[in-house]
Amino acid sequence: MEAIVKLDKNKSNEEFEKLLSQDLGNRKLKEGEIITGVVSKVGKKFIFVDISAKSEGAISVDEFKFAKELDQITPGSKIDVLLEKIENKFGEVVISREKARKVHSWKKMEKSFETKEPVTGQVVGRVKGGFCVNVSSCLCFLPGSQVSIKPLNGTEVNKMMKEPQTFEVVKMDSKRGNIVLSRRSIMEKVRDHDRDKIVSKLKVGDVVDGTVKALVEWGCFVDLQGVDSLLHITDISYSRINKPSDLLTIGQTIKVKITKISEDKKISVSVKDLSEDPYVKEIEKYKVGENYPATVTKVVEYGAFASLAPGLEGLIHSSEISHTKKNIHPGKILSTSEKITVQILDKDVAKRRISLSFKNTQPNPWQEFMKKYKKDDIIEGTVKSVTNFAVFITIKGFELDSMIHYKNLSFSESESELEKYKKNQTVKAKILEISEEQSKIRCGIRELENDPFEFFAKRKTSDVITVFVDTVSKNSIQVYVDKKRDLLFTIKKNQLAKEVENQRPSRFTPGQKVDCMITKLEKEKREVSLSIKALEEIESKEALKKYGSEDSGMKLKDILGPLINKKKKKDS
Repeated sequence: MEAIVKLDKNKSNEEFEKLLSQDLGNRKLKEGEIITGVVSKVGKKFIFVDISAKSEGAISVDEFKFAKELDQITPGSKIDVLLEKIENKFGEVVISREKARKVHSWKKMEKSFETKEPVTGQVVGRVKGGFCVNVSSCLCFLPGSQVSIKPLNGTEVNKMMKEPQTFEVVKMDSKRGNIVLSRRSIMEKVRDHDRDKIVSKLKVGDVVDGTVKALVEWGCFVDLQGVDSLLHITDISYSRINKPSDLLTIGQTIKVKITKISEDKKISVSVKDLSEDPYVKEIEKYKVGENYPATVTKVVEYGAFASLAPGLEGLIHSSEISHTKKNIHPGKILSTSEKITVQILDKDVAKRRISLSFKNTQPNPWQEFMKKYKKDDIIEGTVKSVTNFAVFITIKGFELDSMIHYKNLSFSESESELEKYKKNQTVKAKILEISEEQSKIRCGIRELENDPFEFFAKRKTSDVITVFVDTVSKNSIQVYVDKKRDLLFTIKKNQLAKEVENQRPSRFTPGQKVDCMITKLEKEKREVSLSIKALEEIESKEALKKYGSEDSGMKLKDILGPLINKKKKKDS
């Protein structure tokens, strides 16, 4: 009997499981789907939900606390859950209320992203680079750059975090589950809408009151009833100003004239257009060629600007600043706010340009100099500087500089002559060249003395001359023709004698008289070549011709010896 009852019981269990499997199979439960379940029990730690599976699923109460719906959950309540696993290793159903809520929220956010509809969320905390926002249980990222159209202080940030805010979904990444929001775009749309309403009431030519909102290098921004407009620096005043802060301050109320409204609703305004153009009013009073008082308003690399009257300004080009200083920065001569006298060179009313000259109102030192001096006159000056090629002097009584090339310092034409001159030293020189066009005066010091090269004026190549030994080196000797030693000539070792054994520079001593022959003479180039060897060769030929021949068996020294000794006695 017991066996029969046991068989019936086992059969009943098998039939129940078969029917349950069929029922579950008919329901087609799939992992990852959202299923509507019924709350069967609400515990302290878990809420049990029946989804018609093999067993009930348990959900932690923490998943309900975040959404603040725990108080609304009672046995019998229907809720949507996400089926994560039909059966885990313990044979339990795994479900999640939080993940189901996120799926619903993600779909809602996707729709808002596609339709550009704003969403409402609560800023719940700070994260790196921005803020974390809860939107329908979805945690989204709000970058710091997208918080507001202007920087927020601490108080404003705290206020934003306490109250729900409206955002625009600007980016969604389904693979990473990231959602990026923007609060700024919403504010910009509101601002643009308000701006359009205000701009629609304005038109070009209107004169309105505005408030200086911000100062920048190129102008300032003026608030027109909540709309920003640009006041360029050139539209502030007819007079030249260095920076907007010279005339305007932040918060100042000014009247402006609307000069332009672009297609994108940008507004340009002007202050100077509210008054009469002084250029047109005053320009006829000023005549070309006349001198007028002016004030330097700005100094630049290429010149300086000077104001003749308010709104009437002209340019003094760098070439019109000084008669003598051509390559100097204008700021070394003129300074801002300096009162000067200028001459009007030209005026172009159509282009609103006035060309001015400062140097024409000043005495021209060139004219004064050329009245007093001419070429070959002797001047006196002070050494201004010494370079590696010349001495520069400032001519006494004039603001004019003159160059003395090192070749014009002495007839030696040696660069070492530069070492003899120091700054502030007083010197005399002869004028060699005057060029006003090139702003050049060239002088020479050696020209004050007689040219020792005159020694060669009546001489020619092959002439024999007597020179004096100045210095002796390893490969040559230096000789001079006059006692001042202004002209030094080098005789190389191979030109010291015909015989190789006599070509030793050491056989000569400083001050010794030596006869030599001129082998090269170019008077225009002041080039001279001397040779003792050439002279000996000529003398040997003449001696052989007069006293013997190569066939006589006598050596050259035997023939020339008595002649040389005779000449030495004569010279002594």
